[in-house]
Amino acid sequence: MAKKAAKAPTPPSPYELFGLRIQKEISSPKAQKAKMAVLLPQEGDNPEFWERLLEEISENDNVTVAHRDDGGVNVFWTVLEED
Repeated sequence: MAKKAAKAPTPPSPYELFGLRIQKEISSPKAQKAKMAVLLPQEGDNPEFWERLLEEISENDNVTVAHRDDGGVNVFWTVLEED
């Protein structure tokens, strides 16, 4: 029986790559310790990606997004203790 050729993985979309960059910033040890991340747009970032991502982040419970004068945002979160 002939083997089927392995299907090449689908490369991430530009939005997924953008999201991975932001996820890396939020997941950094410094941000995790402070329960806060400063997210700054980079040159070439798609403004629609920023709007979409901030909307998605804001939908989470126990998360606060504060817009900064420099165009970035501060994201704060609380971790609830389990009983």
